[in-house]
Amino acid sequence: MLKKLILFINLLIIGFVAAGQELPEKSNTLVTDYTNTLQDEQKASLEHKLVMFDDSTSTQIAVVIIKSTGAYDINEFTQKLGRAWGIGQKGKNNGIVILVAIADRKVSIQTGYGAEGAVPDAITHEIIQNDITPRFKEGNYYAGLDDGTSSLIKYMKGEYKAGAKKNKDSDGGSAAGFVIIIVIVILIIIFRNRRGGGGQIIGSRGSASPFWWFLAGNMLGRGSGGWGGFSGGNGGGSSDSGGGFGGFGGGDFGGGGSSGSW
Repeated sequence: MLKKLILFINLLIIGFVAAGQELPEKSNTLVTDYTNTLQDEQKASLEHKLVMFDDSTSTQIAVVIIKSTGAYDINEFTQKLGRAWGIGQKGKNNGIVILVAIADRKVSIQTGYGAEGAVPDAITHEIIQNDITPRFKEGNYYAGLDDGTSSLIKYMKGEYKAGAKKNKDSDGGSAAGFVIIIVIVILIIIFRNRRGGGGQIIGSRGSASPFWWFLAGNMLGRGSGGWGGFSGGNGGGSSDSGGGFGGFGGGDFGGGGSSGSW
């Protein structure tokens, strides 16, 4: 009888602990604030940005604000939340969760398996330390989350090496411009030296020899080629045709990420 009573008490205690650590109900938005910390327009602004990113990349970044994680470690709690809600696309596991525990004064960023390569632990730590917690210390939670999500989006897009192409084009344009200047200077010097001579550069009617026009045009053509990379840039980013958030798809989380406090 005593053993049964002890077993019943233990089960009761486990039940109370589990209830105290119960995960919040699954949300149907990317920004969920259970504490009313953010203003409505702030939530709407963050939601719009994250929905647009989800629409264009299929990567889901979820921001969740709760009062406390209870007895849970915040990293463990965030991972459980990400799995329970299914944050990320099914089969891609490319979800990212930013969890803020207001009463605990802690924040965690956890990445799904498919997002760990683009946003490693060192990057999540840097974002927390440089973008999020400094704003939180000032009491500006929206600014911290806005800056933090913008940095995450930047790093996710950086996986496509867009920056390297831009630098290459810029260097090529500078070199071509330098060569054009040299050619023009040489033409001016030759013209001055031969102004009274055989007219090799300037014809009898005052027009330049076709060869020199061809050379200058060829050099100018090379120099202007680098500008082609600007066409068709990020024009699609301003479209609002994506609509609202379509829901979580079932991502998985394996321990990638970090946390911090303020």
